[in-house]
Amino acid sequence: MKVILAAVNAKYIHSNLAVYSLKASAGACGDQVEVREYTINQHMDEILKDLYQKQPDVVAFSCYIWNRRITGELVRELPKLLPGVRLWAGGPEVSWDAPGFLKEYPEVTGVMCGEGEGIFSKLAACYIEGKGALSDIGGLVFREEDGRIRSTGPAEVLPMDELPFVYQDPELFRNRILYYESSRGCPFRCSYCLSSIEKTVRFRSLSLVKKELSVFLEAKVPQVKFVDRTFNMDPERAAELWRWLLEHDNKITNFHFEIGADLITEEQLEIMSRMRPGLIKLEIGVQSTNPDTIRLVRRRMDPARLREVVEQIRSFHNIHQHLDLIAGLPGEDLKSFRRSFDEVFALKPHELQLGFLKVLKGSGMYRQAAKYGLVFHEKPPYEVLRTDWLSYGDLLVLKGVEEMVEVYYNSHQFAKTLEQMLKRYESPFDFFHELAVYYESRGLDRISHSRMARYEILRRFLEEKGWTASAFDQCMVYDLYARENLKSRPAFAADLSPYRRQLRAYERDYGKKVHVEVFLYENMPCYVLFDYERRDPLTRDAHVEVLH
Repeated sequence: MKVILAAVNAKYIHSNLAVYSLKASAGACGDQVEVREYTINQHMDEILKDLYQKQPDVVAFSCYIWNRRITGELVRELPKLLPGVRLWAGGPEVSWDAPGFLKEYPEVTGVMCGEGEGIFSKLAACYIEGKGALSDIGGLVFREEDGRIRSTGPAEVLPMDELPFVYQDPELFRNRILYYESSRGCPFRCSYCLSSIEKTVRFRSLSLVKKELSVFLEAKVPQVKFVDRTFNMDPERAAELWRWLLEHDNKITNFHFEIGADLITEEQLEIMSRMRPGLIKLEIGVQSTNPDTIRLVRRRMDPARLREVVEQIRSFHNIHQHLDLIAGLPGEDLKSFRRSFDEVFALKPHELQLGFLKVLKGSGMYRQAAKYGLVFHEKPPYEVLRTDWLSYGDLLVLKGVEEMVEVYYNSHQFAKTLEQMLKRYESPFDFFHELAVYYESRGLDRISHSRMARYEILRRFLEEKGWTASAFDQCMVYDLYARENLKSRPAFAADLSPYRRQLRAYERDYGKKVHVEVFLYENMPCYVLFDYERRDPLTRDAHVEVLH
């Protein structure tokens, strides 16, 4: 008997914690359980081929909004190649309406609902060892032999410390992001989030967490991403773990946390201020600064405290901050969202993610869709199309802004240039909107562009606005060399021949793994060194020194 746990990830670098946790939970049956991971960018036939060659008796798919479509196609086609294979599914995308999923896909035997570790251990034993019957396993919705769909009721929830640690050998996950879970559940009730369904929060014991994090540190893995919904919901616990990471820092591993910035304490700030640059990365969900919107989505947030904390953390110059906004929430029209965007942009995060409301089935927002005039895609990812406050045209405006923010801000490839350009705008939102309109009106939004082409487009945009593009050329050259030592100079870069002798001298002094560029300041040459061996851990830009 061979059982496969299959996951179709969004990117190769991702790993699916769920399927590895299920395999680790299988106990004595684990030797006959295999994990297979794929990506949504793979052709379906490639995935089918791999599964066919494995000749499994049972395949269980991990289902999320990003892989729901391709998973549906796989369960349709796989039984044609493997007659008699038993197909199962689990995950948030199917467990909210398991009977509906089984009716849509008659090829599927059943769905694991809720936390899967305890469920799968019994399911594996049922298939592999012949122990018990499906009807005896809590947390299942399955198809009986006569075709009737049966539910076995809720599954027993295991204590957090009984859940397996799946990274005993981190080498198996080389070049992948490792995901770690120290708590489950969320104390908040944000109506757009499925985590709001959970009524309680459970924690893994601190002693066990520290022991497991030591495995990552000893293996010197590049990045560990905590999947806790709000890591710092327990302030004392968060402070202790951050203090422990500070004391045991291996100078390599980075830890990513989702936090509530307004929940940060002074003790936590003091600990953060002493951390190595790049030790932790913080993702902070703002979603909106509109008080009416915050109230309508049942979000608890103190905007004033959030701003204070974000600004203080930024002053440390050692922590990467990623701030999120959601477009399409109730009560937020285009004017209001523009204000939310500008207020969050003013906090100068390293990344500003402009996301769009996904009306997740099973969420409070899904139940209130009619109340707020929410029209959304019927297929995953269920993204909003219009609301009582935003037309589809408004959302297209925001889509354009999102793309320009990703290209010109979040990439960190245009930092100096944007800094100067935005001085000419009252609203950063207006700048990104204008740039998006420029792209769309010339069909540039439908073309893949090189990094250099993006600079050239920006120069043409400036010229058509009647601004002198050359006034920004030095900033663009700085941005280009901050990221990489170019093989060929851009056409808009200054002629370096008058400074060749001095540049050769610097090359002898510093070697060829650096670049020295000349910038004119008040018509006087200023020599700037870009060191690519030393990079900013927050932006990955080269280390910069002004030479004398």
